[in-house]
Amino acid sequence: MSSIKKISGIILLFFILFSVFSCDPFHSIIENKSNEDAVIYYQAKNLKPAAQNPDTLKIVTWNIKFGGGRIDFFFDCYGDRVLMTKEEVISNMDGIIAKIKSLNPDIIYLEEADIQSKRSAFVDQVQMILDNTDLNYGVYASQWQTDYVPSDGVGKVNSGNAILSKYKLTNAERIPLQLIGEDPGYVQYFYLRRNLLKTTVNVSNKDIVLFGTHTSAYSNDGTRLKQLKTIKKTIDETNSEGKTFILGGDFNTIPPNSVVYEHFDDAACDSTSDYYEHGFAGQLDYMQMFYDSYTPAISQTRYGTTLNTQQKFFSFTSDKNGFWNRKLDYIFTNGTFSGNSGHVHQTGDDDGIPTMPLSDHAPLSVKFSLK
Repeated sequence: MSSIKKISGIILLFFILFSVFSCDPFHSIIENKSNEDAVIYYQAKNLKPAAQNPDTLKIVTWNIKFGGGRIDFFFDCYGDRVLMTKEEVISNMDGIIAKIKSLNPDIIYLEEADIQSKRSAFVDQVQMILDNTDLNYGVYASQWQTDYVPSDGVGKVNSGNAILSKYKLTNAERIPLQLIGEDPGYVQYFYLRRNLLKTTVNVSNKDIVLFGTHTSAYSNDGTRLKQLKTIKKTIDETNSEGKTFILGGDFNTIPPNSVVYEHFDDAACDSTSDYYEHGFAGQLDYMQMFYDSYTPAISQTRYGTTLNTQQKFFSFTSDKNGFWNRKLDYIFTNGTFSGNSGHVHQTGDDDGIPTMPLSDHAPLSVKFSLK
């Protein structure tokens, strides 16, 4: 859910002086690139063998919080950290990699993956994961890319969505989503440009279109709903073409039948902060269109209608010392998921590797049937 909105008046003056609206001095306008050129293809240094003609694929989605673990960053309102040391990043990434190896996904969607950012010591996290797991190929699309953010010491940033796979990925495309419209132009210039990352994988002689996304947080102007409608329209078009798809990511939206929280008491930021959680009142129906049309990893029936049934599927927390307290992460398909295989890995009970220290999100996994 992390983002950056604190832009000082100095930045506005800087933009006036340099006529920012007629040029791009910090190379921040990702949409200036074609969709194809805006995607980076990755490959592991050493390719590993993958199962031939499998009956199922294990699919995972995980917001890895740019390898930040549970460091007290300023946007969490617990601390004032902006940058990490390389040692901190490597240590946090080693934990993430260990968890990914344990989960052993055939395909994983990553959100908030840094590839060349000052805050994460310029570690290419996509390449690091590929080189240290059984995953072989990756595609990456920036959602926050600029040579320099002149606020809070953030500096250079390249962070975005990635899809990694044991099998080769082709035809990758970055589909831009709507910008938050409530901020002035000089803030939007440095702000996140959300996207829907699309690529294709062929397994067991079956083409599957993969979509990965991370929609806006801290939006009060309806931007998130516009983004969700764009995503829905795009997968509807894929479905109408008779193609199989799997959509995964961090939707920053709770399920329609969630226990209603107008405000979450765990929010560390006060109401004057740019990072204050405004709650989900009026947004409980946002995800219903996906549930109505396609198959979720966690059905509404399994999710239930009480806190007792829902909490085992929570995948995010903003409570530094608490437990997972809401569901924001999803996987949908127009194909078939195996039984009740959808699972949120909240603890290390299954493998001894707890996820709470690794990110503010827990990974969600499900098995996809190729039969």
